[in-house]
Amino acid sequence: MENNILCCNVGRRGRLMKDFRKSLSGSGNVIATDNWSVAPALFLADKQYVVPKIYDGKYIESVLEICEKENIKAITTFIDPEIEILSKNRDLFISKGILPLCPSANTAYLCFNKFAMFEYLKLKGIRTVLTFNDIHKFKKALHNKEIAFPVFIKPISGSGSVGAQKVNTIEELEILWSENKFDYIIQEYMAGGDCDADVYVDCISRKPVAAFLKKKIETRIGGASKTISFKDNKLFDFIKEVCSVLELYGPCDMDFFYKDGNYYLSEINPRFGGAYLHAFGAGVDFVSMIVNNIKGIENISQIGNYEEGVLMLMYDDVVIVNEKDLLRDYHD
Repeated sequence: MENNILCCNVGRRGRLMKDFRKSLSGSGNVIATDNWSVAPALFLADKQYVVPKIYDGKYIESVLEICEKENIKAITTFIDPEIEILSKNRDLFISKGILPLCPSANTAYLCFNKFAMFEYLKLKGIRTVLTFNDIHKFKKALHNKEIAFPVFIKPISGSGSVGAQKVNTIEELEILWSENKFDYIIQEYMAGGDCDADVYVDCISRKPVAAFLKKKIETRIGGASKTISFKDNKLFDFIKEVCSVLELYGPCDMDFFYKDGNYYLSEINPRFGGAYLHAFGAGVDFVSMIVNNIKGIENISQIGNYEEGVLMLMYDDVVIVNEKDLLRDYHD
């Protein structure tokens, strides 16, 4: 059986395509899609397709056609907005023998509505960042000394750090709030100790079976460009606690803060993170775990099976291609 994996909206994730293919080692193909024929990562997959944009009415139909043609066994996406679309179609993919590497629809909603996630985690007793979606409730909490400046504001459903910023005074906050450029939330400012975890949640047991911890050394355009690996059993245990209250399947990129001896969950991107490259380079192979799940094999926990002090130093690369080799862009 070929372990063919469909990677949707691959964009610039060329190194991920290379790592996927290296991990599969000929046991399957990496099929890539994007809505633009000049997406660089397309050219680093085994096969490539140009598809409609994700909100096009023909999008899922086109994806299913590719799945049938290429005998796809698992599907994932590299962009946040598509996760909810895949999640809403989980049962459809499963009925066709395709493993959807995405959370349940409810968990997908929570991951991309930061205030709803805050309320849910608070209900479940999971430590997270104090969050407000109402400036009047924030002012009341400020008056009661439950929170203090500086604070951090960001869009309730944003990604890539767009619209996120530190705010130092109530006057500055009121101006930004009144401008209404985004549907903002207001959060406690966590001054330091931020870190990430690449987590694989087994699609059979629904338990985390791999967790690669890394601290950021440098961040560029919303993503970590230099990171260093570390281990902490307290965070490994906290990750298990977080996963126990959510319906996650497959790869997840989790962000945490460390404060007063405890970890706090910041957010979850239930997909391959851009810095998963670090985990793979350090020997933590999620694609092999996907292959096991495709075969109906439950993965054994490998949490902590990597070295500390391994650095990832990201740099730019290019794809050179002849115009005649481009696929046609999709048109209605």
